[in-house]
Amino acid sequence: MRVLLVEDEQPLAGYIAAGLRKHGCVVDVAPDGRTALAKVELTPYDVVVLDRDLPVVHGDTVCRHLADLGTSRILMLTASGTVEDRVDGLTLGADDYLGKPFAFTELVARVRALARRATPARPPVLRAAGIVLDPARRTVERGGVLLHLTPKEFGVLERLLMAAGDVVSAETLLDKVWDEHADPFTNAVRITVGTLRRKLGDPPVIQTVTGAGYRVAT
Repeated sequence: MRVLLVEDEQPLAGYIAAGLRKHGCVVDVAPDGRTALAKVELTPYDVVVLDRDLPVVHGDTVCRHLADLGTSRILMLTASGTVEDRVDGLTLGADDYLGKPFAFTELVARVRALARRATPARPPVLRAAGIVLDPARRTVERGGVLLHLTPKEFGVLERLLMAAGDVVSAETLLDKVWDEHADPFTNAVRITVGTLRRKLGDPPVIQTVTGAGYRVAT
């Protein structure tokens, strides 16, 4: 899933971003409200984790704008966890609200729950051609053998399985599995698909559709 973290406290932003990446999220970071608004105009995020007390443009303004766009789910963070503040945040258009300090496991659970609401329903475990991918446990098996995939390989395979046989373009994979610093002219997708094919073994399951992208044979 693609997440935008909007947090002006740099140490906290680094901690949250690193933790979310370990749980398989692609994370971009904005240090203020103005930067956040610029990023959401360019990139469709599944979830925006939004600190309320932001410099330059306040988090309330950012939240209203995101709610008007309706393209991302919003998890608002705040140092105050009173009932009044929670009601204010939800009234502004936030989908969920979490007071600081928070348990990181709860943050991850809430982000995942919002991401499920942001995309069409899908099976909790993805299956095709003898492959079993469990997004929650971050595990992949083929023919009962556990495979050790890198985060990028896992993300590519998850996107292909979610497509259920439809073609997924390299551009879509780059957008959903890599972060904003990825070079759009890179061959990272092709290389990752190649290593993924080798790890999945025979018979080959990922097909290249010339000029269009990739799909999983079902």
